[in-house]
Amino acid sequence: MTTPDANGTPAIAVEGLWQVFGNDARARLKEARGRTGSAPEAAEELKQQGLIPAVQDAGFEVREGELFVIMGLSGSGKSTMVRCISRLVEPTAGSVLIDGEDILAASPKRLIELRRRKLGMVFQHFGLFPHMTVAENVAFPLKMLGKSRAERRARAFEVLDMVGLDGREDSYPRQLSGGQKQRVGIARSLAVNPDIWFLDEPFSALDPLIRRQLQDEFLKIQSGLRKTIVFITHDITEALKLADRIAIMRDGRIVQIGTPAEIVLKPVDNYVREFSKDVARGRHACLDSVIQTEGPLPEMPDDPKLRIDMTLDDALAACMSCYENVPVYDRDGKMAGYVHPKELADALTVDSE
Repeated sequence: MTTPDANGTPAIAVEGLWQVFGNDARARLKEARGRTGSAPEAAEELKQQGLIPAVQDAGFEVREGELFVIMGLSGSGKSTMVRCISRLVEPTAGSVLIDGEDILAASPKRLIELRRRKLGMVFQHFGLFPHMTVAENVAFPLKMLGKSRAERRARAFEVLDMVGLDGREDSYPRQLSGGQKQRVGIARSLAVNPDIWFLDEPFSALDPLIRRQLQDEFLKIQSGLRKTIVFITHDITEALKLADRIAIMRDGRIVQIGTPAEIVLKPVDNYVREFSKDVARGRHACLDSVIQTEGPLPEMPDDPKLRIDMTLDDALAACMSCYENVPVYDRDGKMAGYVHPKELADALTVDSE
């Protein structure tokens, strides 16, 4: 997976986002923030008043084409976060910009237009219409846009083929497996070709084997479409497999944002470290997380042809017979830095403090 250019305008920009559940939440949050001056203290005061600060002062950006995963345990606020960003629930405070547009200031009419044309959504529960065929379910958003029956059916067949359901267009939901139903949900969300895609634990109800298969298909779809995606999960393995970057939440707060390699190799605290302690680091961290790029180049008599996008496991296997620094190349074949085989072994075994 490639990391999007960090210099462009973010597809999604979230700043100071709060979601507080309870009576007079907006006014009481404002009072608590005024008295305490810090988000953790304000959240604690709200809890003492019987309110629930489900999202606390969250801020992050998602770049165009980025697959941004928000993960955490049950009750961490991750699903509430995505509902705030998509405005399925009204945030208590903060701002959410989508391609520079303040979605929190959008009128009901504008919000409907955004959801129909720009924002795609997939949830854990399939929500298919049982009386409609697969193709009719997928084409339903296009019907709401006034597209002709021929256009709707052609597009439905196109996206169903994309998710591996070619030949099931005229089946009914009752005739499908759980994994197939979820594929229909994914296809339906893609029917209008949205710019931004929200997925809230779309695979969590599926058996492990089907889940892995859908993850692989999802990555294949994303490699071709390069959608901007916010993906919610509680599974660290799924997050590491799918994400360009990961935001880890705890008790309503974002505690770390980083690439999969940064989450695995440089956890900011014991909470994050606990998530990744059983992760096979070498399968998820890549060479670009450990290479040296500064200072004079050392002598490098060996060249096992390492690339920055190789995993640590693959890189270590490639230079097992080397005892000196070795060069590392970028995707275009230019030298990006160098690494010592010992540093690869250390990266697989030593915790960041």
